[in-house]
Amino acid sequence: MSEKKHRTGTISRRGFLKTLGVGSAGALIPAAPALAAQDRVPAPSDGELATLLDLSKCIGCGACVEACRESNAAKFPEPVKPFPAMLPSRRAKPEDWSDLRDVDDRLTPYNWLFLQNAEVEYRGESYDINIPRRCMHCQNPPCANMCPFGAANKQVNGLTRISPNLCMGGAKCRTVCPWHIPQRQSGVGLYRHLMPRLAGNGVMYKCDRCYQLLDKGELPACIAVCPENVQTIGPRHEIVARAKELAKEMDGFIYGLEENGGTNTLYVSPVPFELINRAIDRDSGPGANKSAGKKAGQGKQKRSPLGPGKPHMGPVKDVMADETNLATAAFIAPVAGIAAGVLGLGSKLLNKGEGDHED
Repeated sequence: MSEKKHRTGTISRRGFLKTLGVGSAGALIPAAPALAAQDRVPAPSDGELATLLDLSKCIGCGACVEACRESNAAKFPEPVKPFPAMLPSRRAKPEDWSDLRDVDDRLTPYNWLFLQNAEVEYRGESYDINIPRRCMHCQNPPCANMCPFGAANKQVNGLTRISPNLCMGGAKCRTVCPWHIPQRQSGVGLYRHLMPRLAGNGVMYKCDRCYQLLDKGELPACIAVCPENVQTIGPRHEIVARAKELAKEMDGFIYGLEENGGTNTLYVSPVPFELINRAIDRDSGPGANKSAGKKAGQGKQKRSPLGPGKPHMGPVKDVMADETNLATAAFIAPVAGIAAGVLGLGSKLLNKGEGDHED
C-alpha cells in the first residue's frame, strides 16, 4: 500500500489516542481476545501450495525478475522524507532503497526476486547453476510466529504475507528468518503517524507469491512468464512427490524439503547445495551490490557476504523447534492479536480521516 493512501485524510496522534479511549471498553476489549485467538500460523498441511524449481532448466534470463516487479509494482513503497529521527538514534538505523529501485541482484523492498549464479565443479563436470531467490514460504514460519504486531501471517494456502497496514518496520521478521529475507523501507507505513521516533522504522517487504493473482486462480507472475518452465506450483504433497521423482531422475538433490522444518519452496539441483552455497558465498564479495546495501543501511555492515538481501543455501535447523522460540511465540501470540486490533483500527482511522490536524 503506498504512502499516498496512508496520507489521505490523516489523523493526529492525539486524535488517534482519543478515539481509542472513547468506547475502548466496548469496542476494543471484546475484539482483542478474538483477534488473539485467531490462528495466525495455520498448522502445516500437505494441502498447502508449494513451488518446485528445477535448477537444471534455469537459463538466468531474468524474465521472472521483471515479471515480479511489474506484477507487484503497485505494492512498492513511496516514502516520505526526511525520515523521523529515532530515539535513541542507535536503536534502528533508517534503510532507504527508494533511490536504488533498479538494483536487481539482491532482495530489496523494490525487488522481491533475484537470481543467484553458481559455477560448480562436480564429478568432473562443470555446471553453471542459476537460482531464483525469494521468500521460502516456510510451513511453520518464524516471521509469522514472532512478529509482535501480528503483521506477518501465514495463510491456509501456505503463503506468508506481511501486511503493510500493520507493519511497523521493527525487522523482527528479518532477524528470525533463517535466510534474513524481508527488507525494510523507512519513511513509509503506520509508524510515521503513531510513534515515529520511538517504534518501528518503516515497513518490511518480501515476496507474497502474487496473492492477488492466486486469489483469481492465476499463476504467480514469475511462474507464468518463465520460458523454460523452471517452476511448478501445486498442492504440497504433489510437489514433494514430483521433487523426489525429479531428484531421483537426475541423481540430484533437494533444498527446502527439511530446511527450517520444511518450506513451500523446493529446489532440485543436479549438484549438491553445499557446493552451490560455497559458490554463491565466494561470488558475493565486494562490488556494486554490497556498496548499494551499505548506502541503503546508512551505516557499516558487519555481515558476511551472504546475509540480509542475499540469502544462503546452507543447512537450516528448525527455528520453531527451539523451546525458547516456542515459548516466546506463545507469549507473543495474544499480544500480537491485541496489537493487530489496535493498529488495524489506527490504520482504518488514518485512511478514513477525521479532519484532525497534526499536533
